[in-house]
Amino acid sequence: MKINEKNMMAFATSATPVDREGWLNKRGEMNKGYQRRWFVLKGNILFYFDRRGDKEPVGMIVLEGCTVELAEDEEQFGFKIVFHGPNNRSYGLGADSQDSMEQWMKALACASYDYMKLMVAELQRQLDAVEEDNSELAEVTESPKPPPRTRHNPFNRPESHQRSQSIRSAPGRTENIPRTRVTFRELHNAYGRRILADINQWKHIKRSAEAPLITF
Repeated sequence: MKINEKNMMAFATSATPVDREGWLNKRGEMNKGYQRRWFVLKGNILFYFDRRGDKEPVGMIVLEGCTVELAEDEEQFGFKIVFHGPNNRSYGLGADSQDSMEQWMKALACASYDYMKLMVAELQRQLDAVEEDNSELAEVTESPKPPPRTRHNPFNRPESHQRSQSIRSAPGRTENIPRTRVTFRELHNAYGRRILADINQWKHIKRSAEAPLITF
């Protein structure tokens, strides 16, 4: 794997988010003694410096194809990063406390790209399961919608459903006959002329009674 050292140096000291940083004891590859180094974890790259605040790291470890294991035969609170395959190498590290060791081991184990892909796939699976459960629950609990409300006009009745009108034909008796339409002309011809004739006759009688009697 080719690495651009200039870009890595800039990335190590850039303002990008830091996943974890702190002091660890690192065992040298040639010198088996431990040296204290300042470690900075960014993504899947672990940088280490001689001192905190240095502008350039003295080394870095790309956390791909490796496992993080306890180092029981090393110093107290020791663990190691083990690369598998040909020309493999192990990095021996030691923390200052049990809690610090556990936090570092957890952060390093979760830093690889392969681990992130697995986590994304698992989260997507859980999200799909939740969405499926929610859709099934919505189908079960969804109440039926009422039919659309329509306004009823009582005057718009079909001719076949009109009620018959009761008229009084004789004392104590009623006959049901269907309602029919009568024009004004028909009413006038049937009743108006007779009423007018009665009025004119009454006026004639009244004038005759009021007229003065003329004698010769």
